[in-house]
Amino acid sequence: MVISTAVAHDLIKRNLKPDLSEEGELTAARVAAGVAVIIAGYFGINPPGFVAQVVAFAFGLAASSFFPAILMGIFSKRMNREGAIAGMLVGIIFTASYIIYFSFINTAENNAEHWWFGISPEGIGTVGMILNFLVSIAVSRFTPPPPDRIRELIENIRVPRA
Repeated sequence: MVISTAVAHDLIKRNLKPDLSEEGELTAARVAAGVAVIIAGYFGINPPGFVAQVVAFAFGLAASSFFPAILMGIFSKRMNREGAIAGMLVGIIFTASYIIYFSFINTAENNAEHWWFGISPEGIGTVGMILNFLVSIAVSRFTPPPPDRIRELIENIRVPRA
C-alpha cells in the first residue's frame, strides 16, 4: 500500500503528471502494487541470501536513499526538493547497483579481493548514504531554497510551540 501510494500520488501525480485524474492515479497505484507484489513474491521464492543478509541489504538501501533526506529535511533550512531527489537517486542507484552486481550478476567475484575498498555488498549502504548527503547538499546549494511556507512548517516541526 505504501509503495503504491508513493508511486501513484507522490511520484506520478505530484511530480511527473500533475493533471492526472483520480482514476488514473488509482490505476497507477494498482499497477505499482502489482509490481511490488510480484517482486516481493519472487524474492520470497528465491531469496537472495539468508535473513540477516536480506535485512542488511534492506537497511543499506534505506540508509542510502531515505535517511539523509529525512535528516536534512528536518535539520537543514536550505534542503530543497531538488537536493533531496538528486541525493536519493544517487544513493539508491549506487547502493543497488553494487548489491545487484555482486549478489546477482557476478557472484564469482563476491569476495573482499574484488569489493570496492574491501566493503561488502551488505555494508555498502553507508557509502551510498555519504554520497546521498554530499549530492543533496551540493544540489540544494545551487538551486533555489524551499518556499517560506515550507521553511515555516519545518521550523514548527523542529521546535513545537505551546
